[in-house]
Amino acid sequence: MMKVTILGSGTSQGVPVIACDCEVCRSTDKRDKRLRCSAMIEIGDRKIVIDAGPDFRYQMLRAGVKDVRALLLTHEHKDHIGGLDDIRAFNWVKQGKVDVYSNRRTVEAVKRDYAYAFEEVRYPGVPDMDLHVVGEDPFYIDEVEVVPLTVMHYKLPVTAFRIGGFAYITDANYIPEEGMRKLEGVECLVIDALRRERHLSHFSLEEALEVIRRLGVKRAFLTHVGHQMGLTREVERTLPANVRLAYDGLTFEV
Repeated sequence: MMKVTILGSGTSQGVPVIACDCEVCRSTDKRDKRLRCSAMIEIGDRKIVIDAGPDFRYQMLRAGVKDVRALLLTHEHKDHIGGLDDIRAFNWVKQGKVDVYSNRRTVEAVKRDYAYAFEEVRYPGVPDMDLHVVGEDPFYIDEVEVVPLTVMHYKLPVTAFRIGGFAYITDANYIPEEGMRKLEGVECLVIDALRRERHLSHFSLEEALEVIRRLGVKRAFLTHVGHQMGLTREVERTLPANVRLAYDGLTFEV
């Protein structure tokens, strides 16, 4: 049994909320208030976080997270790695490095963007990461098996992750057949759905629903949701019974 918390269900795509006066941006429904996309998986006393965007510090504080066993990074875009500097608090808690797993492109981007964390002579207190390159083969975090699969974000390869009957896919508009095979038997899926209209690099609502139908999952949650999607309460009326919009703070068990 694992517990999943959606730490952030939103996106940097589209008109910046600070410059927008649409009904979603003015909504008082907390489900319409979305930070950048991230999730946390709890198995026993282990907390595994997927992505660490610019909202990472606040997401950790808001969720009351005291320690992180590992980070899984989906890809190198700043809205998914821009908060890595703030793992230094967890370095202090564990008096050691935080394990970070991602594909080779993302590892190289982290080394480049956070070069000060990897210098031979390191300034005291800089973030301390143990970077692990993920390929297509399963790997283990303690005894927890993690199955990586590559999805496409237009032309950029992004890593999705499956743990047991749960899978998490963000920033994708195409899943190769090998990835679909790895997703067979998944019972609960979190998948991105940016808006109703088609997009160059993200699944639209209908495209995400088609993936959900094809996989036959029992439960699915749509994440990386833009304000163009509309109000949560109105969108959910149109969704199949097994599909919901994810929102910040949503928790469920798998």
